[in-house]
Amino acid sequence: MKLIYFHGFASSGASGTVQLLRDLLPSAEVIAPDIPVDPLEALEMLHALVEETQPDLIIGTSMGGMYAQQMHGHLRLCVNPAFQMSSLSKAMHTGEHRWLNGRKDKAKTFRISAETIQHFRQMERRQFDGITPDDRGLCYGLFGVNDEFVNPLNAYNTFRKYYDHAERFDGGHQLNEKVLRKVVMPLVRQLLGPVYEAACRPPLPDYMKYM
Repeated sequence: MKLIYFHGFASSGASGTVQLLRDLLPSAEVIAPDIPVDPLEALEMLHALVEETQPDLIIGTSMGGMYAQQMHGHLRLCVNPAFQMSSLSKAMHTGEHRWLNGRKDKAKTFRISAETIQHFRQMERRQFDGITPDDRGLCYGLFGVNDEFVNPLNAYNTFRKYYDHAERFDGGHQLNEKVLRKVVMPLVRQLLGPVYEAACRPPLPDYMKYM
C-alpha cells in the first residue's frame, strides 16, 4: 500500500499524524512531503509527486485536504478541508510565522506576504474546476461537527455540491489519535479492503523477502 499524506497549515511531513499512520500501517509506504508556503508552487509540486508515485490513497487534513481535493483522478480522503484559506485571518495573515513541526530544510520560520494571500485567492476560485462525473466518486470528505477553525457546515455543504461521499463526525478540526483510529482508519479499510489489511501486518524480515 502506498499512501500520501498532505499536512495542514504551518506543519510538515514530520507531524505526529504521519508517525501514527506509519505505526498503524507498518507495511505501507507513507509519503509525507513538506508543502511549500505559496499555493501555486505547492500545487505544482503535489501534482508532480502524485503522478510520479501513483498512490493507492491520498489523505489531506485542513489545508492539505483542500490540496488533496484537487488531485483529480486519484482516490482521496479530505479531513476537515479548509477551502477558504485566504479568509482564515487567524492563520493567513502577513508577517512571520513559526513552523509547528520540523521541516527537511531545517527552517524554523516562514513568511506570508500579500502576494501569498492573493495567490490563495486565485487558486481558491479555481479549486473545483475539472471535476468529472467519474471523479465525483473518488473523493471522500470527513467533517468534524465541532470544527473550531473552519465553519464545518459550510465546508460540508460545499463538498456535497461536487462529491458523492461526505460524512460528519464527533470531533474538532485537529486530526488527533482518537479521530484517526475511530473515524479515518475504518473508512480507509472500507476503501482499500485487502490492500489495507496487508498494510496493517508487520513487514517481513529482510531475510524472508527473497525466500
